[in-house]
Amino acid sequence: MIGLVDGNNFFVSCERVVDPSLEGKAVAVLSNNDGCCVSRSNEFKALGIPMGTPYFQLKEREASGELVFRSSNYELYGDISRRIVSILRQESAGVEQYSIDEAFVHPPPSAPADLAAWGAALRATILRWTGIPCGVGFAPNKTLAKIANHIAKKKEGGVYVLPSDPSAILEALPAGEVWGVGRRLAAKLRSRGIFTAGAFMRMEDSEIRAIGSVAALRTAMELRGAGETVSDRAYDADPESVTCSRTFGEYVTSAQDLFEALAYFASQAAAKLRRHRLVAAGCNAYAQIGTACDHVWTDRTVLFPSPANATDEILSALRKETASMFKPGARYRKAGVVMFGLEKAGALRQGVLFPQDAAPRRNRRGEALYGAVDALNARYGGGTVVNAAAGLPAAAPAWRMKRGRLSPRATTRWDELLVAK
Repeated sequence: MIGLVDGNNFFVSCERVVDPSLEGKAVAVLSNNDGCCVSRSNEFKALGIPMGTPYFQLKEREASGELVFRSSNYELYGDISRRIVSILRQESAGVEQYSIDEAFVHPPPSAPADLAAWGAALRATILRWTGIPCGVGFAPNKTLAKIANHIAKKKEGGVYVLPSDPSAILEALPAGEVWGVGRRLAAKLRSRGIFTAGAFMRMEDSEIRAIGSVAALRTAMELRGAGETVSDRAYDADPESVTCSRTFGEYVTSAQDLFEALAYFASQAAAKLRRHRLVAAGCNAYAQIGTACDHVWTDRTVLFPSPANATDEILSALRKETASMFKPGARYRKAGVVMFGLEKAGALRQGVLFPQDAAPRRNRRGEALYGAVDALNARYGGGTVVNAAAGLPAAAPAWRMKRGRLSPRATTRWDELLVAK
């Protein structure tokens, strides 16, 4: 059996950890630039306000005190997520983190035969040590564990073990709600009169392959109770590419601001490369001009002199190529970078017979320098030490994401610690 641990209304629950006065109120966390609702409390859901509702449509209800909004506090959410995963690794035999608020767990050999009791104890530990309520669902494989978790969240105790014969549950579950069944496959299933997970499960393999991929067939096999066939993925595996992009808080109209924004995104991507001990051969830098409905894109491909993850080397190469991306009079709405050609740092690669520079020496210097930078940022909070080209946090440039309702980053910033009164 495998379990899925999923934080209930995770972003809202994190906000309530640092602000207990939000308990019992209709709270929603907003997307980038305070655009729309991406996480809702149960009280907020009970008002019938759907996910993704734009904030501007709800302003009046906030002013009246009926609704409460918070800006996305990614640093807080990421830190609490790491704490939960740390608990799971301590209490279980194995952990596969699926997203910021979900992780699959393998019960240890010492777990009691009653998985519900072990799950309840695990849930209580997470709640006691982090303040985050979770749903815990158990099943023979990950697809069924997702369904079990969905049921667990609706139960008072927050824990559910899927029965050995889940036919009745699958017959009542819409096929489109099965993990791995996307909109296109769901539409194809409906066109064939397949509306429930149970009906999908009973389809002939050849019929499933006629309308879907091998993954669709494997999903059906897991619904039938097969072991790990569709989802035995390495969630902790190294990424194939690293991306960082944002919509600007205000339009960017100067070359300096555009490069500063791209430098900031490249710095964030470089830090992620170092966390995975990866280097990149180059990056694609891009920017969007105009509105969301009427826009054009400009981009450049930047190759590094040698595979790199040191921020200064990446920014040096980026500056040479991105000056031509700026068009006077243009209003830039969004930008980002995508690192490509990833490989393990220090991996054997084809050398250069007559090197023109001291790249290996620079790589060693960069490794030591940014090892210290990353350690300082981990200890004192992200942005403590930055490359000046990416802009100083205290300057708060206009292109930075709008977060007018940002709560304290109380678990990662000394100057934002909660004060007991």
